[in-house]
Amino acid sequence: MNILLTGASGYIGRRLKHRLLQEDGIRLRLFVKSGQTVTKSQNVEVFEGSTFEPESLERALENIEVAYYLIHSMESKNFRELDKISAKNFLEACIKQGVKRIVYLGGLGSKESASEHLISRIETGELLSQRPESIQTLWFRAGVIIGSGSASFEIIRNLVEKLPFMIAPKWVHTLCQPSAERDVIEYLACAATITTDQNIIIDIGSEAKSYKELLTGYAKAANLKRFLLPVPFFSPKLSSYWLTLITPVPYSVASALVEGLKSEAVVKNDNAKKYFPNIAPQDYDTAVKKALEDIQNSQIISRWSDASKDAWENDHSKIAEAVFVDRQSIELGGTPPQKVFETISAVGGDNGWFGYELLWQIRGFIDKIIGGYGLSRGRRDSKHLRVGDSVDFWKVVDVRENERLLLFAQMKLPGKAWLEWTIKDGKLHQSAYFYPHGLMGRLYWYAMAPFHLFIFGGMAKNIIKKGKN
Repeated sequence: MNILLTGASGYIGRRLKHRLLQEDGIRLRLFVKSGQTVTKSQNVEVFEGSTFEPESLERALENIEVAYYLIHSMESKNFRELDKISAKNFLEACIKQGVKRIVYLGGLGSKESASEHLISRIETGELLSQRPESIQTLWFRAGVIIGSGSASFEIIRNLVEKLPFMIAPKWVHTLCQPSAERDVIEYLACAATITTDQNIIIDIGSEAKSYKELLTGYAKAANLKRFLLPVPFFSPKLSSYWLTLITPVPYSVASALVEGLKSEAVVKNDNAKKYFPNIAPQDYDTAVKKALEDIQNSQIISRWSDASKDAWENDHSKIAEAVFVDRQSIELGGTPPQKVFETISAVGGDNGWFGYELLWQIRGFIDKIIGGYGLSRGRRDSKHLRVGDSVDFWKVVDVRENERLLLFAQMKLPGKAWLEWTIKDGKLHQSAYFYPHGLMGRLYWYAMAPFHLFIFGGMAKNIIKKGKN
C-alpha cells in the first residue's frame, strides 16, 4: 500500500511514521517543507513542498492510496484562513490523483463553545469530508494527548513539578477525555486498512476527567504532594501569561490551549469501539506513567516543538549576508574532534551553555515575558541532536557529525540570528551571525555587544576544556 504522510516532522507525524513502517507492504512517502527534517530509510520517499503549492502536492500524491493530513497553522496569525486554503488544496489534489482515503486528526469539541483554534480544526474536518462521492475521509477527534513531549503533557508536568501550591482558574473543573499518545498513533495507523467505504467521524479518549484531576493524577504518579485552589478571577489572558512563564510553551501556544480549556472535550460517539474493537484505550494514570518512563529512559521520539514553522520558512542563506558576526577560533590542543563535537552536541537544556549561565537565564526570562520560548523548552535528548530538534530558544537546522552544528534563533529578536560551530584544520570555529531588521535590530546588537564579549568569548574555550575531561 502506498501512503502519503503530511506533518511528518511534527509531534504525531514522527511517531506515526515509525508505527507505519512496522507494517508489511507499506511504502511510505513523506511530504515536508524541508527534507532535512526527516530521516530517510528503506521504503520511505521524501517529497519537498507545501500544501499551499498545488503542483508539489499533486506530484507527491501520484499513485497514493491513503493520505494522512496532520497539518495545522497554529502559530500563524491568520490560521483559520490558512487552514482552509491548505485543506482545500489537499482535498482537490487527492481527488485529482485518485487517492482513495484521507485520514485526518482533529480535536474534540463542538463549534458552539469551541475556541478559534478548535473551530479551525472542525472546519478543516468538514472541508476534507465534503466530497464523499469522490473520496472517503476518516476524521479522528482527540482531546488532550498524554505522551512524552506532547504540549499538553509538558504543561501538566511543568505546572505540577514546579508549583507545590497552585492557584488555578475555574476552567480546571472542565471535563475532558484524554488519550494516550500510543493509542492515538495506533488508531491512525490502523485507519489505513480498516474496511469501510463511507466517511466516519471517530471520537477517541479514555475516561472523563476534569483538568484538576489531570494535575492531581500526575502528582500522584510522580509521588509529589500538591495543593490546588481554584479561583474565579483568572482571565484567559492572565492564565496564558501564567502558563507562558511556568511552562515551556510560548504565549501563542498557551493562549490557544487556554481558550480551548473553557469548553468540554468529550467523546460524542462510539465509533472507536465499533471500528477498532482490538484497541483498548489506556487509562490516564497508565499513560502518565509510560510518558514518565520514556523521559527517564531518553526515549522521546518527538516533541511538540519539532514543527516550529519559522526555522524552515526563513532563508538561511542570509547567514552569508549577516551584518554582524562574532567569530571565535581556538586550537583543539590535542582534544579529539569527536570529543569536542560530543560536547557541542550537549549544549542547552540541563547541560547549560558553557558558562555565564545567569546571563543566559536572564535572556531566557526576558524572552518568556515578551511571548517567546525562553530556556524552559529544553531538549528532546541530553546528548544527541538531529535537524529539527529544539534546544531552548534555538532550533537545529544543520548537524554534521564531527564537523558542524548550526542553530537558528527562535527567541524574540529584531532580526534573524544563527549560532554555528565548525571543526576544521585542528580548530574549533564558533560564529554568531545577526541579520538585523532596521534600526532597532542594529541598536539591539550594539546593546548586547558587551554581554557577547563575555558569553561568546568564554564559550569556545569552555567547550575545549570540557571536551578534554
